[in-house]
Amino acid sequence: MIPGKRVRLRPVEKDDLARFVKWLAEPELRGYLDSHLPYSQVQEERWFERNLSAGNEQVWSIDAQPPDTVGPWVHIGSCGYHDVDWRNRVGEVGIMLGPRDYWGRGYGTDALQTLVAWGFYTLNLNRVQLRVFADNERALRSYQKVGFQLEGRLRQGNYANGAYRDVLYMGVLREDWAQALVDAKAG
Repeated sequence: MIPGKRVRLRPVEKDDLARFVKWLAEPELRGYLDSHLPYSQVQEERWFERNLSAGNEQVWSIDAQPPDTVGPWVHIGSCGYHDVDWRNRVGEVGIMLGPRDYWGRGYGTDALQTLVAWGFYTLNLNRVQLRVFADNERALRSYQKVGFQLEGRLRQGNYANGAYRDVLYMGVLREDWAQALVDAKAG
């Protein structure tokens, strides 16, 4: 388990898969992801089995502490590293929050902050990168808070809901991350 301020990251369990299926059935949520089709329980189970043996992928479930800090932790999403390039020390991250009640409330930012710190200080990555659709303003604000910088734009790189949209590439280096932490403590 990896503790954050308001969330904790834990390994994905088979019991989580039914929630993933439910969340990915929502067109609005899928519109923010690279996945345009819903998944069945069988497909999720196959993904889960592949993930157990993947050497360049690590996916975590995100649990949130209830707002009143009383009661059990609530499973609200997933995040992880995909396509880790161990030679160059680069990892690509992705994140998904399922229940809308947790969108725009800082849970995703805390989860990503926790994931990036784990990547730099436990996996010894030097660079963390991600892709995001240009129309996902909430995610863009969150990624910038975590320290990601815009590095490129793939114009009309994604087709969704009858229109093309740009795909943005963002990244953060360990040295920039470390300096931001020093600056935050000083300020």
